[in-house]
Amino acid sequence: MVNGSLAVGSRTPVADTPAWVTLEVVHGGFATGNLAAELPLESNEMELLEQAPVGTGVTSPRERLNLWYLTDDGLAYLSELLTNGRYRVELPEDGALLVVAWLLEHDRHEEVLDLTAELRPWMHRLRLAPVRADAFEDVGATVRLRSAHEVAAHLREREQPDQIARMKATILTWNPLFDDLVRLWADTVEGPLPSLKPQGDEHIVVGGWPCQLWPGDWQDRRATWLESHRTATRDNELVGKNHHPKANYVRLASLLERCPTDSSDLSPRDVGWIRRCLANTFSSTGIPGSAEREELRRHQLANANQPDHVDIAQVLADRLERFPPARGIPSTEVVDDPIQDEESSHLPPGTEIPRYLVTKTRRAVEAPIRDLIDEGIITSSEVLATVLPQVTSQVMAENIESRELRELYRQLYGAFRRRRSLLLLDYQHQVQIDELPWVAAIPMRPDAREAADAARATLEQVTVLALTGFPQSILPNPLVSELSTLAKRADLEVPLVEEVAADIFMGSFTKKWVAAARLASTRLSGSLYARYYDLPNATAWPDDSPTRRTTAWFRRKHDRPTPADHFAARCRERAEEAGFDPKRSWIASNGAVIEQSQILTTHNLAVLTDALGIEPRLREHAVDLACRSFTWVLDQMSLPFVNARASLQTTKNAAYAWRQAIYFLSLVDEPEQRRAWEHLSQRFDGLPEGARQRFLPAVLGLGHVLHGGRFSPRGVAIDGEGRRFLGWSVGGHWLLPERAGGREEATQPW
Repeated sequence: MVNGSLAVGSRTPVADTPAWVTLEVVHGGFATGNLAAELPLESNEMELLEQAPVGTGVTSPRERLNLWYLTDDGLAYLSELLTNGRYRVELPEDGALLVVAWLLEHDRHEEVLDLTAELRPWMHRLRLAPVRADAFEDVGATVRLRSAHEVAAHLREREQPDQIARMKATILTWNPLFDDLVRLWADTVEGPLPSLKPQGDEHIVVGGWPCQLWPGDWQDRRATWLESHRTATRDNELVGKNHHPKANYVRLASLLERCPTDSSDLSPRDVGWIRRCLANTFSSTGIPGSAEREELRRHQLANANQPDHVDIAQVLADRLERFPPARGIPSTEVVDDPIQDEESSHLPPGTEIPRYLVTKTRRAVEAPIRDLIDEGIITSSEVLATVLPQVTSQVMAENIESRELRELYRQLYGAFRRRRSLLLLDYQHQVQIDELPWVAAIPMRPDAREAADAARATLEQVTVLALTGFPQSILPNPLVSELSTLAKRADLEVPLVEEVAADIFMGSFTKKWVAAARLASTRLSGSLYARYYDLPNATAWPDDSPTRRTTAWFRRKHDRPTPADHFAARCRERAEEAGFDPKRSWIASNGAVIEQSQILTTHNLAVLTDALGIEPRLREHAVDLACRSFTWVLDQMSLPFVNARASLQTTKNAAYAWRQAIYFLSLVDEPEQRRAWEHLSQRFDGLPEGARQRFLPAVLGLGHVLHGGRFSPRGVAIDGEGRRFLGWSVGGHWLLPERAGGREEATQPW
């Protein structure tokens, strides 16, 4: 950043690097300066490199190989890959030279010249051809969270927990040594073996004394034991409780080291310690050779000889790797059979696969999205967003006539969606897939009405799945991005808005927020949502911004605020209810403004409902969706406060889910709304006392509006009890105790 090689917040943060190059991006959206496709040659690429001429002016093996791809032999190789489909696009750049090969094969020489001119400066650094795959992998209408091979790789990374390794070392190595050590000292005892006898609050040692008898083979046994002890200590880094400095094992072993011929080197105190250690172990685990001690050792040995879960995971990984690399598995039942003879040389045949390991393979189950949601494999809108590109890529590829290019585009789209988003400032947008030069060169059908219809149907299906599957969650940005792509392909003008991060919010919005707010005010006029959140009338949102001009241009041209400026000002004005004050906390103030933008636009709910005509389908399940959202909110409110940050995050998410529930209720009539209110009241009564006291104002506030009441500009019920539930607050939230980021007036906010 200091020397200018990195510019944070730019679409092209790495100096002298075009936007289409895939960057290495770390958490937070920061580019490191590394290029993702700048990779060393793989083994199959090294084999191809042997066919490439050395040439002059070639600066790297990567450049030499990329230039070979443009020779007759290289183009024939790429054309073969395109035809048989046996390749894998891991990064978007992997498809660049495949497009060049297709264009040349179809005599589109002008596009080839333009594309190769764009790629030539990067041929010495970037991998521009795909990885060869073993077989063509067809794609259907199913999705998976991870491929079978990805889950297999995760299983192979499993390591044995330290505590298990310590337990096995103790049972298999140290316990036998300890038993032999105890026998050695026990053979020197004259009279009854020592034991512990209760006396008041203590235990005293009774019985004979060690170091009184010396069997003839005692010294040989001692030497043998000491050698075994040194070997075990050298070979076993992990030690158990036997190696605590005050443990019986350690005391007896150290005294054995000091006793070369007889007890002459041991003091009376040392002999007393030997007697005490023998009494300890005899009283706790029995005498060596006794039935009690032998039963304990058999039980411990059986536990230590249980099949190792790390070894079982390797067998499970082997089973998963029998499936195509980029595909999933039909169900977990195909991999959960007991282990067979030929699958492992050291696991007993018939060993069962632990249920928790089988559960890990669920991420590779391949099925329609609806089935994965019903099975609990897709657990949130965020997870849904990660699998949706698998469907979107197929829809988008239908616009391409060539079968080879359709398959290539499908893989390109998936690889492009795996690119991590950049941190962008000044309302810049993320790089789009058609900005990749080789994607822009792919010829599209001039008229693809069927593809547009398919995109609309997919958009409608995914939207309903997201809203009915996870009614408590706002649509996350990755999902909004996929929905926007589908809407564009379906020729729909849908002003979908993203959730803006509070720490990079610049204080204003663009015109799509205005369009979404205008539509929400129109669609929800007079509804429960409009009354609860005091939505302005549709006439409050001016529509005098030229469609194809930026707000900055409009402001300079007309010397007056744009509609987006009016929208931002309205959000700041409404955020005063949450204590908007940038001087106290600019992040919390930004969050309060952003929350108002979500309220005014319903964060895409009204827009999608209107554009797709799905209101009848949502209305059919609206009460159930609202009740599920309310239940989720109350469950969150009953959680204990862990820390201030977690409590504030929980409160924000609960307020967003509360807003979703109110939107769903706005789709049904008053009797249905009251039915949902009764459900909320019953669940609320079951909360812990502290949670009921804290959340009571929100429940009373909703009931107040349901019965025709309204809130004041400060969010307090007029002529009633309760208050409006918002997620952001500057200076502490009324819902939380002071120690968790709240204010003391939480118990009586009104």
